[in-house]
Amino acid sequence: MQIMQSKKVLFHFYQQTQRNEVSATGAQLSYYFIISIFPFFIFLLTLLDYTPLTDQNTLQQLSELLPTTVFAVVEQIVLEISKANNASLLSFGILGTIWTASRGTYALIRSINKAYATIESRSFLKLNMIGILATFALAMAIMFSLGLMVFGKIIGAAVFHSLGMETFFFYLWSYLRYLIPVTIIFLTFSMLYLLAPSLPLRFRDVYLGAVFSTLGWIISSQLFAYYVNNFGNFFSTYGSLGGIIVFLVWLYISSVVILLGGEINAALFNHSNR
Repeated sequence: MQIMQSKKVLFHFYQQTQRNEVSATGAQLSYYFIISIFPFFIFLLTLLDYTPLTDQNTLQQLSELLPTTVFAVVEQIVLEISKANNASLLSFGILGTIWTASRGTYALIRSINKAYATIESRSFLKLNMIGILATFALAMAIMFSLGLMVFGKIIGAAVFHSLGMETFFFYLWSYLRYLIPVTIIFLTFSMLYLLAPSLPLRFRDVYLGAVFSTLGWIISSQLFAYYVNNFGNFFSTYGSLGGIIVFLVWLYISSVVILLGGEINAALFNHSNR
């Protein structure tokens, strides 16, 4: 009986992804991510100036999560933004920057609503507020994650040193330095999947899709990085635009993975309600 139920859910998931054209929707979502990611970096790095974290901390941690070629593009963006007058950016351009950065979240809300086959009942103002709050939450999550990874090691080493367990801590930290960002990514996806649909959902309705998106995004990014580094010929085909092309392809892969996580949640939710 359990096997039959699982087959029905998988079949419903397959039909749903075909009907919602996930690959095409992923391309549309990538476009909005391209528009929103640069203002988001401006907003994030401007806020980082008011914390003990530095651009170098940010780049070092990002290099461990992103494919090498993608990181090269992001690094160039970060360095260019850091040269600007961040105080003026935060003072005069914050509203426009946040609104533009929230466009990717707004597009994701529309895409996930499509997965649930639900009509959006929230007002335009409420939707934009959700997009802006999600942008704030994502920026805070990234800074919190970076703060833990940078200062958590120093604080933890001091505490465990006073307990005479400094060696054990450094062994533990070899796992925590990867577990912390993975946990932050999981919580971020969970929040997006909870807020996006125009439905009253609980954490248990979205955590499986969040697990899939977290692991799928990390694995697909690493596999794509391996392909680009060893087999891809983007630079010989596109020349100096190779890095940008790789960045766009990575955004598309990430968009599809995020949408598939939403489709999984929607398939399980619709099946249980039946």
